Amino acid sequence: MKKYLRIIGLVFMLSITYTTTVDAQCPMCRMSAETNLENGGTAGKGLNKGILYMLTAPYLLVGLIGYTFYKNKKKENNPEGAKTFDLPLK
Repeated sequence: MKKYLRIIGLVFMLSITYTTTVDAQCPMCRMSAETNLENGGTAGKGLNKGILYMLTAPYLLVGLIGYTFYKNKKKENNPEGAKTFDLPLK
């Protein structure tokens, strides 16, 4: 388990240290949205919010898988009927 956590940590560190500048939209989409806004349209206002909305789906999926894994692992370590805490003796 520690081996996997180390590998994940290394990949995470490498991914945040190596960055490149990218545009959030393709040039055609950006130009279309800018033109629409200049002509009084409202189609481009929600474009960035839409991109962020679509970006949340993978994070929610990974979070759900992690939570499910955590709950199942917790059940394996604590068989049914076992106490989760000890009461002090008098």
